[in-house]
Amino acid sequence: MQPHPADSHDVIQVRGARENNLADISLDLPKRRLTVFTGVSGSGKSSLVFGTIAAESQRMINETYTAFVQSFMPAQSRPDVDALHNLSAAIIVDQERMGANARSTVGTATDAFTMVRILFSRLGTPHIGGAGAFSFNGPEGMCPECEGLGRVSAVDVDELVDRDRSLNEGAITAPNFAVDSWYWQAFAQSGLLDPDKKIRDYTEVELADFLHKPLTKIKVGTMNLSYEGLVVKVQRLYLSKERDSMQSHIRTFVDRAVTFATCGACEGARLNRAALSVTIDGHTIADCAAMQISDLAAFVGKIEDPSVGPLLSVLRGTLDSLVEIGLGYLSLDRESGTLSGGESQRVKMVRHLGSSLTDVTYVFDEPTVGLHPHDIARMNDLLLRLRDKGNTVLVVEHKPEVIRIADHVVDLGPGAGSHGGRLCYSGDFAGLTASDTLTGRHLGHRARLRPQPRTATGQIPIRGASTHNLDNVDVDVPLGVLTVVTGVAGSGKSSLIHGSLSKRSGVVVVDQSAIRGSRRSNPATYTGLLDPIRTAFAKANGVKPALFSANSEGACPTCKGIGLVYTDLAMMAGVASVCEDCEGKRFTPQVLAHKLDGRSISEVLAMSVAEAHDFLKVPAGRKILDRLVDVGLGYLSLGQPLTTLSGGERQRLKLAIRMAEKGSTYVLDEPTTGLHLADVDQLLGLLDRLVDDGNTVVVIEHHQAVMAHADWIIDLGPGAGHDGGRVVFTGTPADLVQRADTRTAQHLREYVAS
Repeated sequence: MQPHPADSHDVIQVRGARENNLADISLDLPKRRLTVFTGVSGSGKSSLVFGTIAAESQRMINETYTAFVQSFMPAQSRPDVDALHNLSAAIIVDQERMGANARSTVGTATDAFTMVRILFSRLGTPHIGGAGAFSFNGPEGMCPECEGLGRVSAVDVDELVDRDRSLNEGAITAPNFAVDSWYWQAFAQSGLLDPDKKIRDYTEVELADFLHKPLTKIKVGTMNLSYEGLVVKVQRLYLSKERDSMQSHIRTFVDRAVTFATCGACEGARLNRAALSVTIDGHTIADCAAMQISDLAAFVGKIEDPSVGPLLSVLRGTLDSLVEIGLGYLSLDRESGTLSGGESQRVKMVRHLGSSLTDVTYVFDEPTVGLHPHDIARMNDLLLRLRDKGNTVLVVEHKPEVIRIADHVVDLGPGAGSHGGRLCYSGDFAGLTASDTLTGRHLGHRARLRPQPRTATGQIPIRGASTHNLDNVDVDVPLGVLTVVTGVAGSGKSSLIHGSLSKRSGVVVVDQSAIRGSRRSNPATYTGLLDPIRTAFAKANGVKPALFSANSEGACPTCKGIGLVYTDLAMMAGVASVCEDCEGKRFTPQVLAHKLDGRSISEVLAMSVAEAHDFLKVPAGRKILDRLVDVGLGYLSLGQPLTTLSGGERQRLKLAIRMAEKGSTYVLDEPTTGLHLADVDQLLGLLDRLVDDGNTVVVIEHHQAVMAHADWIIDLGPGAGHDGGRVVFTGTPADLVQRADTRTAQHLREYVAS
C-alpha cells in the first residue's frame, strides 16, 4: 500500500532500479516525511538510497554547473534505473570519518570556534584585533613555534640510521633510501660524505651535513644538484603529509621514528601569546576551546551583551544542539580525525540543523551507530525536527527504536546479494509488524539472559587507568568468557579497553578503523584467498601464478586490470566505462582461456563467497572461505571492490582475517554495526564459538541483545565526559537487571521484560 497516489508531486517515484543487486525495483516514497530503509546486510538498502536516489540527485545538480566547473568535480555516471521523478536536492550525512587533518577540529568543523573567535575579538580584553587574531590556521593568530598545530615533532635519528654501517653498507634504514636508490645517491655522490666511512666515525661537521644541512645547491662534477640532510628530507617527504594518505609501511615507520610533544611555546593551545593574553570573565579562548562543550554552553549562556546578541543566539543554538545530540562530552579543540564514524555523522548533523534550507532530502546512514539506547531517543528527536522543517528524511537503519518513529518503512530482501534486492514491504510501521517479512518477524525478537553464565578462568587486571576522561579506574576483565563493556557515548569505554587492553600480547583487536585499499582491492586480495586460487589455476594449466593476478602479468593492458576505463573529458566531467577490450573481466583473453574445473579466473572472482566455498577444493582457500561464511559474508562476491563495502561489512571482513591469528583475547568494537536484527543472532553464535574454543572475548557494544547474551558486564558512566569515566557496575547481566541503578540497567530491564 502506498500512502500517496503515484502521479502526485508529493512522492519520489523510483521506477526500475537495478543498481548492484536491485531487482528492477519500483516504489513511491512520500516527500517531507521520515522513511526508514531496512533489511539484512547486502539486501540493497545502500544501493537504493545512496547508489540510486542520492547519486542521481547529486549528478543532476552537478549538471547545472558549467562544463568548466564540472571538470573539477568527481565523475558520476547515471545510476542503473529507468526513471526517477520529483527528486529534490540530496544532502548525504554519512559515517565517513572527517579526515585526519590536524588543523580540523570539532570547533572548525561546526563553525562554533569561528563564532567564539568573533566573540573574543568583540568582548575580550585587552582588544588585539579582529577574529583572525584568534585563528590558529592563519599567520596572524597561530603560534610561530608549532605553526598552529599545538605540538612539535622530533625525529629519532637511530630509527633512520644504523651508525655501525657506512652509506655503502646501507646505513640509512628509512624507507626508500636503500643502497643505489635515487634518494641514497644524493648522499653517496654529494662529495660531502665518504660513502665507505661508518656513520659513528663522522666528524661533527660531516654528521651535521648528513643529518641537518638545509636545502642547498651543490656541484657534483658538471651537474648542479639539490642536497638536504637526512632528517630535513624525511621531514619534508613524510612528516608534511597527512597520516591517512601514507602507505602502510611509511605510516609504521613514522609512528616508530617520530615523537610528538606538546609545544612548549603555546603549551598546546596553538595560538600566539597575544591571542592567549585576551580573556572574557577570566577565561582565554584556549580555555573555552578545551572546555567540555556542555560546560562551554553554560559559560556562553551567562554572557549578556546586546552588541553580539545575534551571534550569541546562533552560538548557543549550535552548542545546545551538540549537547542535545549526545556530544556534550567533546571539546571544540578535539581533532576531527579522532572522532568515530558515529560521532562524525552527528557533528555533520548539527551543521544541517542550523541550516535555513527546507524541502531538501537528507540521507542518513545508520545514525544510531555508537549510541547507547539512552541516546537514541535524542537522535530520533533530531530526525523528526529535520522532517518537521519540511524536509524529506531517508534513513538506512536497523534499530527498532528508529524504525518505530518512521512515517514510512521500506524493507528490502529477503536475503543478501543475489538473494536480495527485492521489495519485501513498503508502508507504515504497523503494517511491517504484521507482515511476514524477516524484519517484521524480528521486531519483537529478544535475546534472553543466560541461565548459566560461564565461569571465568582468571582475570586481566587493569589498574589506575586514566586515559582521557577515565578517573583512575581499577577493574578486572575476566578470562575465558564473553564480556560486554557498555555505557553511554563518551563514558570512557574505548579509552578503557583500547587504552589498557589492546596493547597487551595475545590480544587481537578488530576495531572500526577504515580498511586501506584502492579500487583494485577486493575480498579475495584482502584476505589472501587469491593466492591459493592463483596457485590452483597455475597448477591445473601448467603456467605461472602471476598470470592470474589483475595487478600483474595477466591484466588487460587497456584497463590495467581494473575492468573500467576512466576517461578524462577535459572541459567535461570525466566518466568511468566498462573496458571494451576485456568487457570488464580484467584479464587478457589468453588468461581467460585457462580454466579450473571449467571456470575462468574472472568467473571465479565473480562468485559469491558461498558459491566459491562449494566450488574451491583447495584446503587453504576453504579455511578462509569458512571464516567469511562464519562472519555472515557468504553473499559477498570475491572480486567486489572494497570501496563498495559498508562499514559493517568491512568490520566483519577484518574479523574473518583476525580469527586466523594466534590470539587468546579478542577485542571487538561494536560488531553489530550494520547488522540486521536477524544477523545479530548469527554474530552471537560466532562469539560463543570463539569463547567455547578457549578464547576471551571483550566486546564494546550498546546492542541490548549482545548485553543480554554476555557472561559478564562492565558498565561505565554514569554519564559522558567528566560525568563519566567511572565503573558503575560489574557483574552478570542478571545482576545488572535485578539490582543496578544505571542507564544501561534501566534499558536492559525494559528490553528483557518486553
